[in-house]
Amino acid sequence: MRYSVGIFSIGFVKMYTSRKKIHKDKDAEPTEFEETVAQAIFDLENTNQELKSDLKDLYINSALQIDVAANRKAVVIHVPYRLRKAFRKIHLRLVRELEKKFSGKDVVVIATRRIMRPPKKGSAAQRPRSRTLTSVHECMLEDVVYPAEIVGKRIRYRIDGSKIIKIYLDPKARNDTEYKLETFSGVHRKLSGKDVVFEYPITEA
Repeated sequence: MRYSVGIFSIGFVKMYTSRKKIHKDKDAEPTEFEETVAQAIFDLENTNQELKSDLKDLYINSALQIDVAANRKAVVIHVPYRLRKAFRKIHLRLVRELEKKFSGKDVVVIATRRIMRPPKKGSAAQRPRSRTLTSVHECMLEDVVYPAEIVGKRIRYRIDGSKIIKIYLDPKARNDTEYKLETFSGVHRKLSGKDVVFEYPITEA
């Protein structure tokens, strides 16, 4: 009897500890995968001296796993907008440790942003530019490729009328981002519905 109670207690404690690291809108229940991600962050806070103090007051909003290629998956973590700077401060270290825990999966961290509908005709209400679809997608793009900075954008139109967007990234962050270019495209397509290709500018020799 003691054994079964012990197992139950361990499960309860793990659930409670992981819940400290995820706050969902309207107190919605986290999915099993979200609890796994939250638990991984909680474990890092308690075992990784390099991240311990920085992770103390941080938590996530949601997490999902997406397929970005036939043999490639990504873990997309949404964090509160007001905590985005704190997460960026530890971005490289946190992503490196989480990618170890989720072996073979790329980790992308994105701030949670809200899109507001345009005000009705005749309404005196103003919609902040930061809440428009265009602005939210632009900011999300910057989050997806972080720590690389976007240094250029080009739109090419195909013969059939469709277009492809090329985003050029600062080569300074090449070592930290080059292996994830395919993931960046897949994550952005999943979240925005837009096809984007990421490249680095060709530098003159």
